[in-house]
Amino acid sequence: MSRHEQHSSEEQILAQLREQLNPNKLPRHVAIIMDGNGRWAQQQGKPRIEGHRVGVESVRAVVEAAADIGIQALTLYAFSSENWKRPALEVQALMAILVEYLKREVKTMNANNIRLSTIGRTGELPERARKALEKTIEATSRNTGMTLNLALNYGGQNEILDAVKKIVYDVRDKQFNIEDLSADVFVRYLSTAHLPELDFMIRTSGEMRISNFLLWQLAYAELYVTPILWPDFRKPQFYQAILDYQQRLRRFGDVREQTQ
Repeated sequence: MSRHEQHSSEEQILAQLREQLNPNKLPRHVAIIMDGNGRWAQQQGKPRIEGHRVGVESVRAVVEAAADIGIQALTLYAFSSENWKRPALEVQALMAILVEYLKREVKTMNANNIRLSTIGRTGELPERARKALEKTIEATSRNTGMTLNLALNYGGQNEILDAVKKIVYDVRDKQFNIEDLSADVFVRYLSTAHLPELDFMIRTSGEMRISNFLLWQLAYAELYVTPILWPDFRKPQFYQAILDYQQRLRRFGDVREQTQ
């Protein structure tokens, strides 16, 4: 099969998958644990960082796919608060890849009406990465389409602790009475307060854990784990995951299916 024929076949598969999607039953907010870059590189006999570089192509493809079908928000677990434990050279390379991605993709984000946001303790990132984030967030701030939310130096436990601290300060400053604290109030203090409620979480590489990711938000989200490694997860795999989501009955603790 020639390259042209292969491309045509892939486009046909994508079109068929898209036709099966129900536009009225899309998850509003999708989160992804992008796992398996290192294992992919190892299988290819390449350095771990090469897996991260190829993984960026998967980011590009999935962001495009999500925006194209009308997902409101996409949160990507890009760098956890535990990832600092990795070798220094790998961390430096990851930060360089982040900066390169932001510089390369800002035009595409604007062309596709995508707004960038972040969650996590981003103030602790290297200065070059912080400045690139700030510049891209500002450059895309007027866009009104999908929000691409990057979790950077993020940990779910840290997020909850940070929210509790903010609440303590506001109670101390008499911003509200502690008796008025409820789940609905608490979510306003989480870093995802600007996003729709999380509906669907995808994890690649087959690992059966949530790795300190969006602990509060995952309470009633649907979970999808695939053995596919992140560098091999592209548009067809994303659409297949969405189709799987659309077959679920979401009850939220009730005995009847609930609408979003």
